[in-house]
Amino acid sequence: MEALKKKIMTEGKAIGTDIIKVDSFLNHQIDVAFMNEIGKEFARIFSDVEVTKIVTIEASGIAIAAIASQYFNYVPVVFAKKTESRNLDPDKYHGEVYSFTKQKVYPIMISKKYISSEDKILIIDDFLANGKAALALKNLCEQAGATVQGVGIVIEKGFQSGGKLLREENHIRVESLAIIDSIDDGKITFRD
Repeated sequence: MEALKKKIMTEGKAIGTDIIKVDSFLNHQIDVAFMNEIGKEFARIFSDVEVTKIVTIEASGIAIAAIASQYFNYVPVVFAKKTESRNLDPDKYHGEVYSFTKQKVYPIMISKKYISSEDKILIIDDFLANGKAALALKNLCEQAGATVQGVGIVIEKGFQSGGKLLREENHIRVESLAIIDSIDDGKITFRD
């Protein structure tokens, strides 16, 4: 998505060789008009499959998934919670995910009443680095017997192992709107 690449170049910031900061429009402050374009693009890319629910993980994926939902006929958005609370159903699917950004393992959970074996799931997230979040979400969906139709990623770090882990080792359809091949001394190089 050329508009996304341009936005990353003008508003993003590379840190070191593995961090891209896009909090001015994607995962802290949200450019809603631009997020609508991202949602439209996901709907175009995944127009060949049935989607009954969009699944993501808190927190950064929620806004992307919610805005994208309107382009999938307002299918429900279900997000995996990272923290236990008293109002969370005790009957839930469990998993764990390692966060590259936070360098920590989180428990994740989704109430069993929100995903079923009839569901056709599209997983959406902001970043793909090591692929652990997408795999953990896929696992929660499979615990319910749901079918994962694909994974939509806004920005993939192509120089990390996540893309290979999902596509080659786990045979998952992954569609990334922008793939960064490298970050070197503040310079971002995109895959064509």
